[in-house]
Amino acid sequence: MTWLDEVRAAVRQPWGQWSRLGLIIALLGAVVDQGFKLFMIFVVEIDKVQPIAVGPYLELVMAWNFGVSYGLLTQESDAGRWMLFAIKVAAVIGLWLWLSRVTSRLVAVSIALIIGGAIGNAIDRATWGAVADFFHVFVEEWGFSWYIFNLADVWIVAGVIGLLYDSLRPGHDDATKSSSS
Repeated sequence: MTWLDEVRAAVRQPWGQWSRLGLIIALLGAVVDQGFKLFMIFVVEIDKVQPIAVGPYLELVMAWNFGVSYGLLTQESDAGRWMLFAIKVAAVIGLWLWLSRVTSRLVAVSIALIIGGAIGNAIDRATWGAVADFFHVFVEEWGFSWYIFNLADVWIVAGVIGLLYDSLRPGHDDATKSSSS
């Protein structure tokens, strides 16, 4: 079966053995991300009280990301905003079709985490025109400052780590293979 046949099959049957679990994880991830963002913006009013020290190497700040990861592809125009939103929607659809075909629970959970993170950040992009980021990791003694990120980014990174782990472990279920392979 070619990759195009796989895509056609997934479009015809967009629900698989792990889809229910994937849907729950993705929605839960997006809801927790959005709840935290709304809490930080409207309850804590982070823009007025920042930075908030959480520990010696972590603080909460308010940063709006008009691009994608690390601020790449910064788009401040409405056209750019909606282009990035459309890319997120396309990515979520593609990931969902992949999820509908996997046979491994780890791969399904990993993809669902990525979907949940993408949905959380897409909601920001549609609502605010940019993605709200809050967590700043740094080590002042070393002059180290990591980029500012949010919970959706954590979900995405956790999902990617899960996919990498699955692909590297002995006897893994190949994440590129579907139940029809």
